[in-house]
Amino acid sequence: MKKSASPGVPTPRKDWPNVLPLEGEIDLHVSPTVTASLNRMVEKKPKQLVVDLCRVTYIDSAGLAALIEAMQKVEAYGGKFALAGLQETVRSIFEISRLDQVFQIFPDVDAALATA
Repeated sequence: MKKSASPGVPTPRKDWPNVLPLEGEIDLHVSPTVTASLNRMVEKKPKQLVVDLCRVTYIDSAGLAALIEAMQKVEAYGGKFALAGLQETVRSIFEISRLDQVFQIFPDVDAALATA
């Protein structure tokens, strides 16, 4: 099994503070830092929070759980939570787990932000 490509803490983009770009493999080892980053963003209660997955090559159940938890927190205060830019391999994981029916998924960040 490959090591996760993203050892650093994910941070929101400066030009889009409500967008969290992720990269590499979002697995058991990386998901705690993803959860921490999402929690910091959720605390600010943005109207919309977008997770950019265009550079994510794999996501496991721990990564999915981090996204589900963040989505529930955002929806609890009335915000919108979206995923953007899923690669085909990652999209198939969402489809197999039927989470493609739970999350709002957009082809890219621009499309997701346009729904705000």
